[in-house]
Amino acid sequence: MTSRSQRRLGRSILLHLFLTPLALIWLFPLWMMVVFSTMPDNGIFSPGIELLPHDNFLENFNNLQRDTNFVGAIGISVSVAVTYTFLSVLLTSMAGWALARYEFLGKGIVVAIIFGTITLPYAVVLIPQFIMVARDFQLANTWVALIVPPLFNSLGVLFMRQAFSMMPAELFDAARVEGVKEWRIFLFIALPLARPMLAALAIILFLASWNNYLWPLLINSQPGAMTAPVALGTLIGLTKVSWGGIMAGAVMLTVPMLVVFVLLQRHFIAGIAAGAVK
Repeated sequence: MTSRSQRRLGRSILLHLFLTPLALIWLFPLWMMVVFSTMPDNGIFSPGIELLPHDNFLENFNNLQRDTNFVGAIGISVSVAVTYTFLSVLLTSMAGWALARYEFLGKGIVVAIIFGTITLPYAVVLIPQFIMVARDFQLANTWVALIVPPLFNSLGVLFMRQAFSMMPAELFDAARVEGVKEWRIFLFIALPLARPMLAALAIILFLASWNNYLWPLLINSQPGAMTAPVALGTLIGLTKVSWGGIMAGAVMLTVPMLVVFVLLQRHFIAGIAAGAVK
């Protein structure tokens, strides 16, 4: 083994020695969530520290399902997240394509406004958005209210603008010379080239919709229209908190997303890296 290989191996060992404890610190709360989901309510606050799972998960889940119809709420969350992700990726890609490849009056102002919206706290627009959707448009307790208002994503627009700006303009000019229409250039040339960035953006948007709590809580008050995070929040009452059910629901919401991220992390990392380097 050469000295260069030895130095590389030594750096790799030191890096793993440094990162492994950090990974364990990050994973420990998740593991405790799994442990708590298998314990009864009175066992969660017992004086001793339990590090191994118990056998109470099914009972906690049955209580959760009885109180909230959690399976139905998960179905609503999945449907809303998938629809929102598809529409938002499409719209942000179209906006990013226009800002990257077309010149028009006020383009700089539009980009500056989009950058400015990123700095605005969500609480600033939450109440006006709620008044407009619920009172003016009468869309409370509908799927339209859950999906449409958050569709415009400033970060997604800027991300896709960067992705399309990295592509060679000569490729699209050659397609135009051949008589290819603009919408076909966008759908069949630009979008396939931006596949890694689209995958990364889709993962980010799906997780954002899956974890969204405040907006669905405000706009949907009917039990049958609640998303899974909102349904889980109903277990926190004034006099009683079903901690076992909350932990069981949290496991059901978290573990699938972790599995999805682990399976798709290659596309996520590739998309982020491709969008960050020009």
